[in-house]
Amino acid sequence: MNSQLKRGTLELCVLSILKRGDCYGYELVNRISECMHVTEGTIYPLLKRLKDNGSIDSYIVESQEGPPRKYYNITDFGRTVAEEQEKEWYRFIEGVNAILKGGEG
Repeated sequence: MNSQLKRGTLELCVLSILKRGDCYGYELVNRISECMHVTEGTIYPLLKRLKDNGSIDSYIVESQEGPPRKYYNITDFGRTVAEEQEKEWYRFIEGVNAILKGGEG
């Protein structure tokens, strides 16, 4: 996928996954990678930015299988942001689809 398209949609993808339940960073990378190629180096700065703006929060859970894991969860503000981004996304793809089908949006 074009890197510019991916960059513009990753925040929405992360928030959408976190709306369904808490995840740790590597788990987010794996879940998103099922649909598009992403790396930890892309996701962790995004998680920091989302945490800094109040869209997500984090907490530590001890692990039986290794070091403690940092889990991320969506905040009420993050849910609002996600809903707004989802509406914007659907308007965008409807417009692109209309153009691709020969219309003018």
